Amino acid sequence: DLSIDVTKHHKPENYRDKFAYWTVQALKFPTHLFFQRRHMCHAMLLQTVAAVPGMVGGMLLHCKSLRKFEHSGGWIKALLEEAENERMHLMTFIELARPQWYERALVFAVQGVFFNAYFLAYLASPKLAHRIVGYLEEEAVNSYTEFLKDLENGSFENAPAPAIAIDYWRMPPDSTLRDVVVVIRADEAHHRDINHYASDIQCQGHELKDAPAPVGYH
Repeated sequence: DLSIDVTKHHKPENYRDKFAYWTVQALKFPTHLFFQRRHMCHAMLLQTVAAVPGMVGGMLLHCKSLRKFEHSGGWIKALLEEAENERMHLMTFIELARPQWYERALVFAVQGVFFNAYFLAYLASPKLAHRIVGYLEEEAVNSYTEFLKDLENGSFENAPAPAIAIDYWRMPPDSTLRDVVVVIRADEAHHRDINHYASDIQCQGHELKDAPAPVGYH
Protein backbone atom coordinates (compact mmCIF):
# COMPACT_ATOMS: atom_id res chain seq x y z
CA ASP A 1 0.00 0.00 0.00
CA LEU A 2 1.96 3.01 -1.26
CA SER A 3 -0.53 5.40 0.40
CA ILE A 4 1.12 4.74 3.78
CA ASP A 5 2.49 7.95 5.31
CA VAL A 6 6.28 7.57 5.19
CA THR A 7 6.84 10.88 7.02
CA LYS A 8 5.05 9.89 10.23
CA HIS A 9 7.06 9.75 13.46
CA HIS A 10 6.11 8.48 16.90
CA LYS A 11 6.83 11.08 19.57
CA PRO A 12 8.37 9.59 22.75
CA GLU A 13 5.79 10.07 25.50
CA ASN A 14 7.32 8.38 28.56
CA TYR A 15 10.62 7.10 29.91
CA ARG A 16 10.20 3.77 28.12
CA ASP A 17 9.66 5.46 24.76
CA LYS A 18 12.62 7.76 25.35
CA PHE A 19 14.84 4.82 26.24
CA ALA A 20 13.77 3.01 23.06
CA TYR A 21 14.26 6.12 20.93
CA TRP A 22 17.74 6.94 22.21
CA THR A 23 18.80 3.30 22.00
CA VAL A 24 18.00 3.36 18.29
CA GLN A 25 19.72 6.72 17.84
CA ALA A 26 22.87 5.38 19.50
CA LEU A 27 22.85 2.34 17.22
CA LYS A 28 22.28 4.44 14.11
CA PHE A 29 25.44 6.53 14.05
CA PRO A 30 28.08 3.76 13.82
CA THR A 31 26.32 2.20 10.83
CA HIS A 32 25.89 5.53 9.06
CA LEU A 33 29.55 6.32 9.70
CA PHE A 34 30.63 2.94 8.33
CA PHE A 35 28.41 2.76 5.23
CA GLN A 36 27.94 6.49 4.48
CA ARG A 37 26.30 6.63 1.01
CA ARG A 38 26.82 2.95 0.14
CA HIS A 39 23.10 2.37 0.17
CA MET A 40 23.10 -1.23 -1.06
CA CYS A 41 25.38 -2.56 1.66
CA HIS A 42 23.66 -0.43 4.29
CA ALA A 43 20.32 -1.87 3.17
CA MET A 44 21.64 -5.42 3.47
CA LEU A 45 22.72 -4.79 7.06
CA LEU A 46 19.36 -3.18 7.84
CA GLN A 47 17.45 -6.13 6.42
CA THR A 48 19.58 -8.75 8.15
CA VAL A 49 18.74 -7.07 11.46
CA ALA A 50 15.15 -6.12 10.59
CA ALA A 51 14.20 -9.73 9.80
CA VAL A 52 15.02 -10.78 13.40
CA PRO A 53 12.30 -9.09 15.55
CA GLY A 54 9.31 -10.54 13.71
CA MET A 55 10.74 -14.05 13.93
CA VAL A 56 11.66 -13.70 17.62
CA GLY A 57 8.32 -12.13 18.56
CA GLY A 58 6.34 -14.65 16.50
CA MET A 59 8.29 -17.56 18.00
CA LEU A 60 7.78 -16.39 21.59
CA LEU A 61 4.08 -15.72 21.01
CA HIS A 62 3.79 -19.15 19.40
CA CYS A 63 5.29 -20.79 22.49
CA LYS A 64 3.04 -18.71 24.76
CA SER A 65 0.00 -19.77 22.77
CA LEU A 66 0.97 -23.42 23.17
CA ARG A 67 1.60 -23.05 26.91
CA LYS A 68 -1.63 -21.20 27.65
CA PHE A 69 -3.87 -23.01 25.12
CA GLU A 70 -5.06 -19.68 23.72
CA HIS A 71 -5.26 -17.91 20.39
CA SER A 72 -2.91 -15.08 19.49
CA GLY A 73 -5.40 -12.81 17.78
CA GLY A 74 -3.45 -13.21 14.54
CA TRP A 75 -0.26 -11.68 15.95
CA ILE A 76 1.87 -14.77 15.38
CA LYS A 77 1.00 -14.65 11.69
CA ALA A 78 1.49 -10.87 11.51
CA LEU A 79 4.97 -11.00 13.03
CA LEU A 80 6.08 -13.95 10.93
CA GLU A 81 4.78 -12.14 7.83
CA GLU A 82 6.93 -9.19 8.85
CA ALA A 83 10.00 -11.41 9.21
CA GLU A 84 9.43 -13.02 5.80
CA ASN A 85 8.87 -9.64 4.16
CA GLU A 86 12.14 -8.33 5.59
CA ARG A 87 13.94 -11.47 4.41
CA MET A 88 12.66 -10.85 0.88
CA HIS A 89 14.05 -7.32 1.07
CA LEU A 90 17.44 -8.86 1.80
CA MET A 91 17.14 -11.41 -1.02
CA THR A 92 16.35 -8.55 -3.40
CA PHE A 93 19.39 -6.49 -2.42
CA ILE A 94 21.67 -9.53 -2.65
CA GLU A 95 20.67 -9.74 -6.32
CA LEU A 96 21.75 -6.12 -6.79
CA ALA A 97 24.96 -5.94 -4.76
CA ARG A 98 27.92 -8.11 -3.86
CA PRO A 99 29.11 -7.31 -0.32
CA GLN A 100 32.78 -7.45 0.57
CA TRP A 101 34.03 -10.05 3.07
CA TYR A 102 34.30 -7.49 5.89
CA GLU A 103 30.73 -6.33 5.26
CA ARG A 104 29.56 -9.95 5.45
CA ALA A 105 31.50 -10.34 8.71
CA LEU A 106 29.87 -7.20 10.11
CA VAL A 107 26.41 -8.46 9.18
CA PHE A 108 27.15 -11.84 10.80
CA ALA A 109 28.36 -10.22 14.03
CA VAL A 110 25.56 -7.65 14.25
CA GLN A 111 22.85 -10.24 13.64
CA GLY A 112 24.29 -12.57 16.29
CA VAL A 113 24.39 -9.83 18.91
CA PHE A 114 21.01 -8.37 17.95
CA PHE A 115 19.16 -11.70 17.94
CA ASN A 116 20.19 -12.53 21.49
CA ALA A 117 19.70 -8.98 22.76
CA TYR A 118 16.22 -8.74 21.22
CA PHE A 119 15.25 -12.19 22.50
CA LEU A 120 16.10 -11.14 26.06
CA ALA A 121 14.43 -7.74 25.61
CA TYR A 122 11.21 -9.37 24.40
CA LEU A 123 11.18 -11.74 27.35
CA ALA A 124 11.71 -8.82 29.75
CA SER A 125 9.32 -6.30 28.14
CA PRO A 126 7.47 -6.95 24.86
CA LYS A 127 6.13 -3.39 24.88
CA LEU A 128 9.69 -2.01 24.98
CA ALA A 129 10.86 -4.47 22.33
CA HIS A 130 8.09 -3.46 19.93
CA ARG A 131 8.76 0.23 20.56
CA ILE A 132 12.44 -0.22 19.74
CA VAL A 133 11.49 -1.92 16.47
CA GLY A 134 9.04 0.88 15.71
CA TYR A 135 11.87 3.40 15.97
CA LEU A 136 14.23 1.13 14.02
CA GLU A 137 11.70 1.02 11.21
CA GLU A 138 11.40 4.81 11.28
CA GLU A 139 15.16 4.98 10.69
CA ALA A 140 14.83 2.43 7.88
CA VAL A 141 12.22 4.67 6.21
CA ASN A 142 14.61 7.62 6.53
CA SER A 143 17.48 5.58 5.03
CA TYR A 144 15.40 4.56 2.01
CA THR A 145 14.28 8.16 1.55
CA GLU A 146 17.96 9.15 1.28
CA PHE A 147 18.49 6.25 -1.14
CA LEU A 148 15.67 7.60 -3.32
CA LYS A 149 17.17 11.09 -3.30
CA ASP A 150 20.48 9.74 -4.59
CA LEU A 151 18.70 7.73 -7.28
CA GLU A 152 16.71 10.74 -8.39
CA ASN A 153 19.67 13.12 -8.55
CA GLY A 154 21.79 10.64 -10.51
CA SER A 155 24.30 9.86 -7.73
CA PHE A 156 23.34 6.18 -7.93
CA GLU A 157 22.51 4.13 -11.01
CA ASN A 158 18.82 3.39 -11.41
CA ALA A 159 19.32 -0.20 -12.56
CA PRO A 160 16.53 -2.55 -13.73
CA ALA A 161 14.62 -4.24 -10.93
CA PRO A 162 15.69 -7.87 -10.33
CA ALA A 163 13.26 -10.64 -11.24
CA ILE A 164 12.81 -11.65 -7.59
CA ALA A 165 11.44 -8.19 -6.77
CA ILE A 166 9.15 -8.10 -9.81
CA ASP A 167 7.70 -11.49 -8.85
CA TYR A 168 7.36 -10.79 -5.13
CA TRP A 169 5.75 -7.34 -5.38
CA ARG A 170 3.99 -8.13 -8.69
CA MET A 171 5.62 -5.15 -10.33
CA PRO A 172 5.60 -4.27 -14.05
CA PRO A 173 8.40 -5.97 -16.05
CA ASP A 174 10.09 -2.65 -16.80
CA SER A 175 10.37 -1.64 -13.13
CA THR A 176 13.60 -0.09 -11.89
CA LEU A 177 15.60 0.01 -8.67
CA ARG A 178 13.79 3.21 -7.74
CA ASP A 179 10.45 1.37 -7.91
CA VAL A 180 11.86 -1.37 -5.69
CA VAL A 181 13.09 1.12 -3.09
CA VAL A 182 9.67 2.83 -3.09
CA VAL A 183 7.81 -0.40 -2.29
CA ILE A 184 10.40 -1.48 0.28
CA ARG A 185 10.11 1.90 2.01
CA ALA A 186 6.34 1.44 2.13
CA ASP A 187 6.85 -2.00 3.70
CA GLU A 188 9.11 -0.50 6.35
CA ALA A 189 6.54 2.21 7.11
CA HIS A 190 3.95 -0.54 7.56
CA HIS A 191 6.24 -2.44 9.96
CA ARG A 192 6.82 0.83 11.83
CA ASP A 193 3.08 1.27 12.35
CA ILE A 194 2.55 -2.38 13.33
CA ASN A 195 5.22 -2.31 16.03
CA HIS A 196 4.20 1.06 17.49
CA TYR A 197 0.60 -0.24 17.53
CA ALA A 198 1.70 -3.44 19.30
CA SER A 199 3.56 -1.41 21.92
CA ASP A 200 0.57 0.93 22.40
CA ILE A 201 -1.74 -2.04 23.04
CA GLN A 202 0.50 -3.35 25.79
CA CYS A 203 1.17 0.10 27.26
CA GLN A 204 -2.61 0.38 27.75
CA GLY A 205 -2.51 -2.76 29.90
CA HIS A 206 -3.83 -5.20 27.30
CA GLU A 207 -2.32 -8.28 25.70
CA LEU A 208 -1.72 -8.39 21.95
CA LYS A 209 -4.37 -11.06 21.52
CA ASP A 210 -6.98 -8.57 22.79
CA ALA A 211 -6.63 -6.51 19.60
CA PRO A 212 -6.89 -8.08 16.12
CA ALA A 213 -3.57 -8.06 14.27
CA PRO A 214 -3.30 -6.48 10.82
CA VAL A 215 -2.42 -9.49 8.67
CA GLY A 216 -2.11 -10.17 4.96
CA TYR A 217 -0.32 -6.94 4.10
CA HIS A 218 1.74 -8.41 1.23
